[in-house]
Amino acid sequence: MSYTPDTSNKQVQALQIKDFVSRSHGLRSRMSDSESLQIQQSGDGKSITFPINELEEVIERVDSEGQTFLQVNFQSGKKILLTASLIGFKPVPSRGLDLSKLPKVVTTPDLVSVVEAVEDSLSTTPVVDDEVEVLKRVFDSVLRGAEAVGFDTKAERLWMQGLSRNTKANA
Repeated sequence: MSYTPDTSNKQVQALQIKDFVSRSHGLRSRMSDSESLQIQQSGDGKSITFPINELEEVIERVDSEGQTFLQVNFQSGKKILLTASLIGFKPVPSRGLDLSKLPKVVTTPDLVSVVEAVEDSLSTTPVVDDEVEVLKRVFDSVLRGAEAVGFDTKAERLWMQGLSRNTKANA
């Protein structure tokens, strides 16, 4: 890797991220080589990997409860937030879903929460189809947000597809 002033700044940003993660209780990082960084959440084992040269800006912030987090901006316009235990990202607009009803930042554990809410809704009698459809749109919004920042969501996608098939089979 050749070091230009810009490259060394990106290395400093990567080290800032690694330092923050090392002080967190729920995140781990690994620089697989000097060109990419992987961050994994302990809670659900989900991880993202990104090229260091894609970093644009790393900003240390403090939330309303006084907890420090990092905002990581990428050259592509994508953005993640690193807290002490989770990687946050924006949900993606989904047709028929009012994004103002969702948090501005979501996490991959939210996918599990939405699937569990769908399962609960499906177990009620009678099943409220409108509620299930809204939850599916929420799931889609969070899922596509996760995929947009680099999470692998195949397992969650298959879980929801299995629920959808069961719903149609029982209809």
